[in-house]
Amino acid sequence: MAKFLRIVAWTLVILGALVGVLRFTAIRWWQLPLNDPYLESSVAPTLHGGDWVVLWRATAPSYGSLVLCPEPKTGRPVIGRILGEQGDHLKIDGSVLTVNGTPARSDSNCDKFQANDPATGIETEQGCSLEDVTGRTHARGNVPSEVLRPATELDVPSGQVALISDNRLFPWDTREFGMVDRPTCAETVVFRLVSKDGFFDVPNRLTLIH
Repeated sequence: MAKFLRIVAWTLVILGALVGVLRFTAIRWWQLPLNDPYLESSVAPTLHGGDWVVLWRATAPSYGSLVLCPEPKTGRPVIGRILGEQGDHLKIDGSVLTVNGTPARSDSNCDKFQANDPATGIETEQGCSLEDVTGRTHARGNVPSEVLRPATELDVPSGQVALISDNRLFPWDTREFGMVDRPTCAETVVFRLVSKDGFFDVPNRLTLIH
């Protein structure tokens, strides 16, 4: 029994040291704010306000990554997906993203979800699709067909990126605050630990973020 306890103790020490090294060099954990309705709505259905997430910062985010960046004008945190890099031409028409003339694939649907209109606070049920921009899929909140909006076209300048929200109905992204300097987007959202409701919120714990 004593030998077993020593093994457990050393295992915990090693794991703690490993986490400490990773925390110092490669990762940090961060809680999405609960007092920013625009951010909360824009990250649905991938994330929710109050989620605790792991951010990877050892390597630069790649195209298609969900990233945490400072908003260019105010410095407040924003989360969006890098879907335009320097020289790219983007068109966002309703739910559909087109990059350099090629529409992002959307082959199947995911479960409907609820999101609040950040301007009114009214809860809205939205459709969800799986969008493929890099060979891996992520959930996308759809714009209903009855919501008519003019298409937006963007050209990405040198050294910058375009951030596009996963929620296309309630976005808070480059269309609102402009392009973002690429070096300021240094942290990729890679994992959700738990939601604001804690470990017993089973559907929203220990989730790999695509």
